[in-house]
Amino acid sequence: MAGKTEKLLSILKLQPVVPVLIVDDAKSAVGLARALVAGGLKAIEITMRTPAALDAVKAVAAEVEGANVGAGTILNARDFDAAVKAGSTFIVSPGSTPGVLAAANDSPVPLLPGAATASEVMTLREAGYDVLKFFPAEQAGGAAYLKALSSPLAGTLFCPTGGVSLKNANDYLSLPNVVCVGGSWVAPKDLVASADWAGITKLASEAAALKA
Repeated sequence: MAGKTEKLLSILKLQPVVPVLIVDDAKSAVGLARALVAGGLKAIEITMRTPAALDAVKAVAAEVEGANVGAGTILNARDFDAAVKAGSTFIVSPGSTPGVLAAANDSPVPLLPGAATASEVMTLREAGYDVLKFFPAEQAGGAAYLKALSSPLAGTLFCPTGGVSLKNANDYLSLPNVVCVGGSWVAPKDLVASADWAGITKLASEAAALKA
């Protein structure tokens, strides 16, 4: 587990913001990923919320130099295995189940499991996880909640996702138990639809300049 934790941290520490993407058309994924990488965001999470998601992961993994593509919204072992076969270098889940954890234990690809309460964090720590996704971040209590967890649950690092934006990202990034944040604001639907890759690169550059 220690080796996979180090592998996951090496990806999450590439940048202060991990783009969380919902890809409706796999054909746009390569251009989108290249724009994000050009702006300094090399770790990219493609959520498994659309039929195009797996093909998007495959395309980015095969064609975008410098990208570390991960799969998000993994809800079961079947999706975990499919995402790994597609080329994901890390896996993200909104919570955790015995099935997802079992799949993670059998895979060399690291998992970033989600937690929203102290009990969930403690349960995952007992399973060997010290790096977690805090989700849904704003709705679960925001930066103030994570700050309150930092002392009793010292040694746990978080990637807050859900309601995080350019406006409040630094509230999280300033906390000692936050390694990075996840956000969708760097890839607005209108810019993706119009293939405005320069606009997305600009947003990515602003996000990459935040203090991690």
